[in-house]
Amino acid sequence: MMLRPWTFSLSPRQILRQCRQFHDTVARLAQAANSDASSSTVTPQWSADSIRTGLIARKRGMTVMWDNNGVRVPVTVLQLENCQVTANVVYKRPDQTEYHAVQLGASDRPSRTTTHQMKGHFRKAKVSPKYIVKEFPVTPDAHIPVGTTLSAVHFVPGQYVDVIANSIGKGFQGTMKRWNFKGLRASHGVSVSHRSAGATGAHQDPGRVWPGKKMAGRLGGERVTVQNLTVMRVDSQLDLIFLEGAVPGVDDAQVLIRDAKKKLISVAKAHQARGEYEKVLPKGVDDLPFPAGTKEMARNLPAVIEAPSKRVTSPFVPRE
Repeated sequence: MMLRPWTFSLSPRQILRQCRQFHDTVARLAQAANSDASSSTVTPQWSADSIRTGLIARKRGMTVMWDNNGVRVPVTVLQLENCQVTANVVYKRPDQTEYHAVQLGASDRPSRTTTHQMKGHFRKAKVSPKYIVKEFPVTPDAHIPVGTTLSAVHFVPGQYVDVIANSIGKGFQGTMKRWNFKGLRASHGVSVSHRSAGATGAHQDPGRVWPGKKMAGRLGGERVTVQNLTVMRVDSQLDLIFLEGAVPGVDDAQVLIRDAKKKLISVAKAHQARGEYEKVLPKGVDDLPFPAGTKEMARNLPAVIEAPSKRVTSPFVPRE
């Protein structure tokens, strides 16, 4: 360690004062640099390499809607309930790769029914207590400020999404209902065994039932992912998302919505690698809100946005 000669000529109080002045100068310079960097930053744009966060919504039921060409589309209505960002997760794995995620909370709950540990977690994020907290893996450029309230405009009408939920439990069911078995003969040659599974074992060798054999058992009540559902309409005032087709779970159940891994993310990466930039997003979708669609963004957009019709011609116009 090298000692400076002038350190012996100053008292400890004078040395401490100089160190404090040096610390204040460095702090002011760092603050100025951060302010300059924040003023010069541009709005991030979505790319095929980006993975956005999903949303937590509640399934409200099913209905039908008609597009501008008269096509009848069965849709499932999902509603957001004060979906807010509660944390940004960054974890370094043992192999030195980083895991990034955005943690969301939805559906406000009373403070008296919330544990003390979760009260402190929500208090730190400056959000109200939530019934459900989930995290969505994202890329490092898709983190969202803690406390941000997300809106239904996060998903663009015309894009594809995946929905994750617990399916409806149907209890103990037989092989015909559970595995779509054909069953035995309904008329001749079978005695009171028409819906039986039939033989399940083998001969003396192997003398057992193979693991994984399709047999009667509990049906439903498990985590299910329905892929590639089209977003037909979003309502930013009521925070409603209309998805084409069915969604697993009972009414009022919590579901997770994310960008479709196959028909959106994988297809976008493939088209970008080939240089087909006009095909990166589905037809009729120009861009995706990035890093997320917020309540502030929804104020500058129409209250209701619908996807363009998939039908090319109108059935009400006679063909020439």
